[in-house]
Amino acid sequence: MNAYETYRLWLTSPALSEEERAELRAIEGNEDEILSRFASYLSFGTAGLRGTMKVGTGAMNVHTVAHATQGLANLILKEGRAADGVVIAYDSRNNSPLFARTAASVLAANGIGVYLFDELRPTPELSFALRYLRCVAGINITASHNPKEYNGYKAYWEDGAQLPPEHAAVVSAEIGKLDVFNDVKRTDVDAAIREGKIRIIGAEIDEAYLREVLAQAINPDAIRAVADSLHIVYTPLHGAGYRLVPEILARCGLRHLHPVAEQMTPDGNFPTVAKPNPEYPEVFTIGVALANEVGADLIIATDPDTDRVGVSTRRPDGSFTTITGNQMGALLIDYIITAYEQTGTMPDEPYAVKTIVTSEMAAKICAAHGVKMYNVLTGFKFIGEVIKKHEEMGHGSFLFGFEESYGYLKGTYARDKDAVVATMLIAEMTAYYKAQNKTLFDALEELYARYGFCMEKTAELEMPGLDGPARMAALMEKLRKDPPSAFNGLAVVTAGDYEAQTLTERKSGKVEPTGLPASNVLSFVLENGDVIVVRPSGTEPKVKFYYMLSGEERGAVEANLAAYRAEIDEMTK
Repeated sequence: MNAYETYRLWLTSPALSEEERAELRAIEGNEDEILSRFASYLSFGTAGLRGTMKVGTGAMNVHTVAHATQGLANLILKEGRAADGVVIAYDSRNNSPLFARTAASVLAANGIGVYLFDELRPTPELSFALRYLRCVAGINITASHNPKEYNGYKAYWEDGAQLPPEHAAVVSAEIGKLDVFNDVKRTDVDAAIREGKIRIIGAEIDEAYLREVLAQAINPDAIRAVADSLHIVYTPLHGAGYRLVPEILARCGLRHLHPVAEQMTPDGNFPTVAKPNPEYPEVFTIGVALANEVGADLIIATDPDTDRVGVSTRRPDGSFTTITGNQMGALLIDYIITAYEQTGTMPDEPYAVKTIVTSEMAAKICAAHGVKMYNVLTGFKFIGEVIKKHEEMGHGSFLFGFEESYGYLKGTYARDKDAVVATMLIAEMTAYYKAQNKTLFDALEELYARYGFCMEKTAELEMPGLDGPARMAALMEKLRKDPPSAFNGLAVVTAGDYEAQTLTERKSGKVEPTGLPASNVLSFVLENGDVIVVRPSGTEPKVKFYYMLSGEERGAVEANLAAYRAEIDEMTK
């Protein structure tokens, strides 16, 4: 069935509301729009679903959400795990509560027990809740930090991490067998609640979750020691952090928290920011004005589903500057290790985990303190796998896991990045340095003096449109078949093809395994130690380029970065 036939089928389906049919009638004759909506279904993978919200097979709506949930239900039924139940959470995005209830309806109709949160919650609390309730799976309705037009569907398995590839493949195959309208079971949600098939959860899970987060504090007295003078500005960017982030900071002893009033109310339209992403300096604009007004030391921003956190700190001249995800990861692992050493509480066999596109400074810090560092593929589920493997082996103490895209985790209560615990640790670290009359900017400069200047940069090549996936694949294939031999006159000494799972030494031709699962990623290690990694985004139509550079002088490193980027721009024209 082609896109136009599928469009007609949907347009005449009794499953659609009159409002949905009106939306489809409005695009009649618009070939591009019909193709964008009906040329294919949203692809279900380990990251679940993500797309713009509109009617159609290739978009997020109640029908595609129900379709995906029936696929997940079939997996659970095949595993004989219906009695273990599924927990469902959602964030502040438009339609998130509706999509959450839709998923609950499908699961209940399939005889699978459901725990549904009473209102929006942080993503990491969903990961915690399914472990706490011993559920077989979890669903979170969120598109993380994407623009307001998007929503998404993340599926988790019993360990609290997102679905492993083998389970995602089963769900995808099941979805492919199902008619989106005729093969999906649904039931009345309110009736299912009354009958106990769907249980509403909330405050009890919050308290259990907050206890676990608080247990990750290394020096609980650090904030209280400077509580009279420590001022922090916080914004949830209209998202799910509006309640639990201020609560955790209050329980840590912070007395002067200054919420950004204009951004504290959950709102899926994100009226004060173009993109609710704490990676972007512009989201701090209102916070900076407030911070200057109240004399704050720090500004903290969390994204709509509260799994990522960004920070802006004071420079020596009093102005504010943002700290990148790589820089914050290095600061936090250094602080965590230092605090454990100073308090004599370092656990046995400590280890940390980062992704292959994350700064090597953290690895240098760990090596200097005898902490094992593991490198994994991009995606927090891979960090969760390392934790799980150590728990199964019965040894090793997880200190910290992070990725360059502003995601951090301390503790094993969850298997996803957690902006709530990260915010608590950032506040504790800020207090630790404030007691020494230092800012996080000062602490970062000290790290550079100790380990050498490091710079990380992520560049994105957007490829929108129906042909975007094909163009992304063509670019990756071009770089794979004809890889560059040098950048800025510096030879590539090792080329990595993570899809082939190989690391090739260019001079000798020696090939070694990556030791990681297959993934569409390429890497180039240069003779000066700089690293360039290329991979297509799994959730957006873009190819990402990661630059991880180091050197003695900042100016030389910056010059190399500019040269590398110029050469990449030429290669990708």
